[in-house]
Amino acid sequence: MKPIRRSRRPQVKPRRAETRSGFAAGWHLAWAIGIAATAGGLAVAGDLRAWPEFAPLGLGLFAALTGAALAGVGERAWSAVVLTWAAAATVAVLTTGGSASPLAAWCFAPLAAAAAFRKPQLLPLGAAAAIASAAVAALSSTLAVLPRPTGPTAIWLELLGFLGMTLGLGVAMVMLFAETIRERRQRDDAEASLLEMLENQPMLLLSMQPGGRIIDVFGQAPPGWRRRDLAERNLGDLVHSDDQGVYDDALHAAMLAGSAEIGLRPAHDGDGWWELSLRRISAKRVLAAVRDARAQRKREAELEAARDSAEQQNAGKSRFLANMSHELRTPLNAIMGFSDIMRQRLFGAMSDRYAEYADLIHESGAHLLELINDVLDMSKIEADRFELAREDFDAREAVAAALRLMRGQADRAGVSLRGVLPADVLPANADRRAVKQIALNLLSNALKFTPRRGSVTLTLRPAGEVLELVVADTGVGIAPSDLERLGRPFEQAGDPAQKAAGSGLGLSLVRAFARLHGGDMSIESQLGEGTTVIVRMPVLSDTSAPEGAPETAHA
Repeated sequence: MKPIRRSRRPQVKPRRAETRSGFAAGWHLAWAIGIAATAGGLAVAGDLRAWPEFAPLGLGLFAALTGAALAGVGERAWSAVVLTWAAAATVAVLTTGGSASPLAAWCFAPLAAAAAFRKPQLLPLGAAAAIASAAVAALSSTLAVLPRPTGPTAIWLELLGFLGMTLGLGVAMVMLFAETIRERRQRDDAEASLLEMLENQPMLLLSMQPGGRIIDVFGQAPPGWRRRDLAERNLGDLVHSDDQGVYDDALHAAMLAGSAEIGLRPAHDGDGWWELSLRRISAKRVLAAVRDARAQRKREAELEAARDSAEQQNAGKSRFLANMSHELRTPLNAIMGFSDIMRQRLFGAMSDRYAEYADLIHESGAHLLELINDVLDMSKIEADRFELAREDFDAREAVAAALRLMRGQADRAGVSLRGVLPADVLPANADRRAVKQIALNLLSNALKFTPRRGSVTLTLRPAGEVLELVVADTGVGIAPSDLERLGRPFEQAGDPAQKAAGSGLGLSLVRAFARLHGGDMSIESQLGEGTTVIVRMPVLSDTSAPEGAPETAHA
């Protein structure tokens, strides 16, 4: 992957500010040198007196040094520098003769300082300060001012005031003008670049009036359109007649809510498809973005068709499994029936070897029948053909029957099986076989993953109208990676020997039965600390035992 080239535009502004502050600092330092040189010349000539010559020169030197020091601080400091020049110039003019002062040109110092910063926004402040300073000088006849210097001193001050201000103001204005030209050129370049981007971006951008009349057009026109034919037309005239109402509603919604997005067909192509995005810019302007979405619509249609095909295939698979499972149960029942007759020796004695074979056939047939029943139930559920046979019964009876059936397996596995059931009746309206199957599947899983001398506890309790069935074991636990997969069809956990003992449908059937009853299943487990599976179903009647009723333990 090629590295992303970052734009350098953010660096332009800081560099430009550094250039401005550098020129302003140099301009002020030049003024400071000029003032200091004038003061030195007067001192050598013996004409520099503490008052009135030294005071105005000192004020000018202060303003110049202040400007040089604050040039790199920021724009707020620049305004303070302009005002400092205005104050220094006003006092200098008043102390050297007022309107007839040889430093009268200093009244333009604020304007020159503002121009030296090359910031056009400072010019109004500089001009206002210069006018105020000149107005004060013009009114000097009514003020108490010191007399005008005479002789060589006046000549030195006139040279400093007139020539210095002329050069300073001229250089500053030239640099300001150059900066203005540069900024205007950069703005024009930025506008040209932005316009180029708008013209070459893949969508068609339209600037419209609230009624849909097109004002400006940017970007690529969809197939069948020409940009020059779009200006001054109404976008609604380009929309298919069947979608006109949708377009009008979207335009109205954009003006009210600020935005709207719709898909519609163009008038010139009934098979085409647009994606139209509308944004309200102001009360009199709407921005529309039109994108040709024919290819995307085609892809979406293909994906929809592929999904429907996959769903049909999955439903066909489920129907096939359901039919095959049903057909397999008939011969399997015969096998189990005949093997049971042989086990019971109803037609006479049989050798021990044959009796052992009959037991193995019956046991294998029972295991196979269990697997077939699971596949049949899951196939019916996936094919939406499973219907609950709801009836009113005592939930304790179905769970107690499951405990009795699993007692022998628990004894053979050397695991303590315990049931905790309420002492009072739990009237439920549910599928009795499904509730019993939930308990059987959870107990079978718990016994399979619990080592000898471990324990499995089934707890049945009411929680309002919710029946809670909890199976907790002290087994090996479930890894977090396996925990995320369990509950999906044919997903198993544990080692290969444990996986071989089942089909991976037990927990998925439990979850499916719980959801068919409006409930769900949750699993809590940690490796080495056992597993707890909780099934909650809102199936209890209003007459059920209250929460927290006494419980009866069944060892």
